[in-house]
Amino acid sequence: MTTITEVEGRRVTLSNLAKVLHPATGFTKGELLHYYATTAEALLPHLRDRPVSFLRYPDGPDGQVFFTKNVPPGTPDWVSTTEVPRSEGPARMVLVQDLASLMWAANLVTEFHTPQWRAHAPDQADRLVFDLDPGSPATIVECCEVALWLRERLAADGLNAYAKTSGSKGLHLLASLKPTPSTEVTAYARSLAVEAQADLPDLVTHRMTRSLRPTKVFVDFSQNAARKTTATPYTLRARPTPTVSTPVTWEEVESCTDPAQLTFHAHDMAPRLDRHGDLLKPLFDERATLPLR
Repeated sequence: MTTITEVEGRRVTLSNLAKVLHPATGFTKGELLHYYATTAEALLPHLRDRPVSFLRYPDGPDGQVFFTKNVPPGTPDWVSTTEVPRSEGPARMVLVQDLASLMWAANLVTEFHTPQWRAHAPDQADRLVFDLDPGSPATIVECCEVALWLRERLAADGLNAYAKTSGSKGLHLLASLKPTPSTEVTAYARSLAVEAQADLPDLVTHRMTRSLRPTKVFVDFSQNAARKTTATPYTLRARPTPTVSTPVTWEEVESCTDPAQLTFHAHDMAPRLDRHGDLLKPLFDERATLPLR
């Protein structure tokens, strides 16, 4: 069944609203679209002006899951796009600038992934990111311990860190920067990952090698590279249940003793936004951005 609705003066086609995407909870495509419509005010600023990579799961997380980076066929002409430099030559990618574009994209059934730079300045990062990925049997609880170390280390360099769950197993840390070459940001982030491993050798690895990761938290600094992307705040994830990459308070990080305490689903977002607003809003404060030293 297909429905055509008007969103901010644009005609948007929405399809298969009753389709169950997450059988474990019965979460439907209609509920997915409702989630994005009601979370748009918080989500859109994190998408705006950043080329979007779509991780699509049109038949749910148990079906085919695949990345779409180029502008998809059939994209309406009112959806903004931008040319992005790549090693194999320039490509065009989608910019999700407004509610209509968000609802069109959400109808694809997708995760949203974005780089640390904006379309007008490729390779000039205005965000620093660490992806803390636990190797079993470590969990997000151990990620929180590492996040607290990184928060203090970043603060020593004048950078304020903010945390969000990955929506999967781990935790992301973000800091706001004055535009800085992505190569420099990556080198800086790597140096902190190496320091973290030196200070917390039983807890941290900065190397991606799988054999080194069981029981430890992998501090992934590589997502600062210009070609890489990170799950956008508030995106739903292609997991068995409709989990969300959720901004969290440092009090929640400090007090976490069980992964369930930092597992959030679509239905959790409205009350959290009512209570906290967007916990990552300071990232947009120009006065808060600082150069790397």
